Amino acid sequence: MRLISDHDVNEFLLGRHDRLHSFLGAHLLKNEKGIIVSTEFTVYAPNAKEVRLVGEFNQYEGWKHVLTKIHHMGFFRIEVPGDLSYKMYKYEIHTPSGKIILKADPFGYYAEVRPGTASKVYEINGYHWKDQDWQYLKKKSYQEPLLIYEVHLGSWRRKFGAFKPYNEVVDELISYVKDQGFTHIELMPVYEHPLDDSWGYQGTGFFAATSRFGVPMDLMYMIDRLHQAGIGVIMDWVLGHICRDAHGLSFFDGTPLYEFNDADRRENVTWGTDNLDFSKGITCSFMLSALTFWMEYFHVDGYRIDAVSNLIYYLGNRDKGVNHDAINFIRQLSFHLFGKDDRMLLMAEDSTDYPHVTHPVDTGGMGFNYKWNMGFMNDVLRYFKEDPIHRKFHHHKITFGLVYAFNEQFVLPFSHDEVVHMKGSLVNKMPGDYFQKMANWRLLLTLWMTHPGKKLLFMGQEFAQFSEWAFQGEIDWNLFDFPAHQKANRYFRDLAQVYRHHPALYQYDHDPKGFEWSIVDDQDQSVFAFIRRGEKETLLIVLNMTPNVHQTYDIGVPHRGTWVEILNSDKDIYFGSNQFNGVELKTIKGDKNQFKYFIKPKLGPLSGMIFQYKRTQK
Repeated sequence: MRLISDHDVNEFLLGRHDRLHSFLGAHLLKNEKGIIVSTEFTVYAPNAKEVRLVGEFNQYEGWKHVLTKIHHMGFFRIEVPGDLSYKMYKYEIHTPSGKIILKADPFGYYAEVRPGTASKVYEINGYHWKDQDWQYLKKKSYQEPLLIYEVHLGSWRRKFGAFKPYNEVVDELISYVKDQGFTHIELMPVYEHPLDDSWGYQGTGFFAATSRFGVPMDLMYMIDRLHQAGIGVIMDWVLGHICRDAHGLSFFDGTPLYEFNDADRRENVTWGTDNLDFSKGITCSFMLSALTFWMEYFHVDGYRIDAVSNLIYYLGNRDKGVNHDAINFIRQLSFHLFGKDDRMLLMAEDSTDYPHVTHPVDTGGMGFNYKWNMGFMNDVLRYFKEDPIHRKFHHHKITFGLVYAFNEQFVLPFSHDEVVHMKGSLVNKMPGDYFQKMANWRLLLTLWMTHPGKKLLFMGQEFAQFSEWAFQGEIDWNLFDFPAHQKANRYFRDLAQVYRHHPALYQYDHDPKGFEWSIVDDQDQSVFAFIRRGEKETLLIVLNMTPNVHQTYDIGVPHRGTWVEILNSDKDIYFGSNQFNGVELKTIKGDKNQFKYFIKPKLGPLSGMIFQYKRTQK
């Protein structure tokens, strides 16, 4: 029987081990001819009196396979003759109190399909990747377009009402994502979780791709194909809390092993979960290993870390104090992941104003390289919910975001959280009749796509789905049968192409020199105009937030010359009223909005326009 080295044990206990999965969990052992001869099971349960193995290979009778304690710090191991691939198993743990509990393997690579909760033996090695070009050519994202499609795999596409497997959905996913213009997808949690209703956010198998959609190598295949098509993959990850289900990590050996010892900090009443304690080295090593595992074995390009406010503050409550242990672990994690690949995406879903979240660790920051801009999302959606006649009283909700837009490196999210629980879909939040709702939706997306910050949009919102997201079925693809939604989606696709092909809209997302207001104070007319700059390009964005048509409207511009409208949300091809600027606009000399020149475009009702500076007049 193999032993565990003292070095591995010490690194684990000190919170520095990043490959616990290499010796914990179930492993298939081969002889010198490469033939599997036995299956090894190893588990860490320091407070257990005894650990037994139960599975379909021993009729679930633990007395037949009692694990040996191979290290005094609490490691148990057994080697069972034969190839047990795909066999179900659990650990039968005899706790200090005398209670017997059955636990899934915390390091299991595969699991029984829910509602079953057993782990399954699986050979995780051996997939042959073909994404070498992607790995070599992908760039740091800071001065590149980043347009993320947030996907819940279980409700994106269904097959006769059932889930579509990883290896079946991939062709449709690639075709659609490329057609829409997204650069990345963000998968809501696809590690193992027992309850569909949790959307994956209450996990029990942090090393196991959920068996709902196939085996782990099917997910590897899906990601490999996405990479070959030039699409990045970000994984949604819950770092701070764990599911309380009896078979999971919670109270693994009958004691709060990875979570807080005291109930006050451990119990997350809102979500019904247990909060992890990052003052414990074993907790740090567990999560460090898990994120390393997905990066190495599944080639994920980044992580979106859920509920960071609950990591920064105990229970997300500022009054309970700062959780310095969790913050220090995030810094450790950042240093580790970016050390492996400095093109990594590490995003914080954080609603606090805690400083330097996206600043590098070596300058005193927390180490994320992006943070969701929850302030932008909340303010902008509140503004757009207002009837246009009242928007002048909420003018600041559009302008305030630019006060802090460059304090952090932001992603502007319209995520799943904004289209559930009676909040309404994006288009259904908009006021007015059907035509006005669509116009407001196009206007909202124009502001979002042209505002400083990277972009994230939840599935279904790209074709103006009216109903809220419901995870029990697929999104409303039938809306593509209706001309209004075909035109709405055409606008989204054209807007995405403008974004991706005009560096002024992304090159200086995190630098104030990339943005300047032209019209910021016309609250009575609810008109906004701003400049976006790239290294070799200048764009003007104009937003008319009311149904009033302005045959001409004076807007100051920084350059003398010609300005050409390259996109207008009010064109009839987008289901608009077709008020647009069909000719080049030449500048007029005269002071306007702190500039020495101005143009006089027509502003259609509830419309967004993008103008490109073309050339200097002779």
